[in-house]
Amino acid sequence: MKEIILILAEIINTMHDIILNLMEFAGLDLTDKDLHLWIMGMIGICIFGGTHLFFKYLSKYGITAISFVYTFTVMVVIVFAIEIQQQITGRGNMEFDDAVIGLWGFLLFFAAFLLIKAIHKGINSQLSRKDNKPTNRRFRSEGNKRSSQ
Repeated sequence: MKEIILILAEIINTMHDIILNLMEFAGLDLTDKDLHLWIMGMIGICIFGGTHLFFKYLSKYGITAISFVYTFTVMVVIVFAIEIQQQITGRGNMEFDDAVIGLWGFLLFFAAFLLIKAIHKGINSQLSRKDNKPTNRRFRSEGNKRSSQ
């Protein structure tokens, strides 16, 4: 996992240098902070646009689908932050498998949540059917027969 992080860091650093050189070549006197404002702003709005379209599509399936995607995304950030923290502090081993197992844990608990939700929904559906059964006219009391005439 350390190698992956180093490769990603090298890619980002190379892109940073290329953009900085392009800005200098174009005659734009932008500081590093100016570049961060513009580049991160553009990246953020692109991610927002894609996320907005994706969540709009997911909304057809209910809020649970959106909540799952959001939570999974947060969990990815958390498990990788923990692994990086372990590398920095030397407390534990930074391993990609640990991050994957952590995400599998979330998926397992989410599957249990969906199962419990389905069982609850099924029980409620059965109970509401019993409460809404039509009454049989043959067994009405005399008082009800007169009021309906």
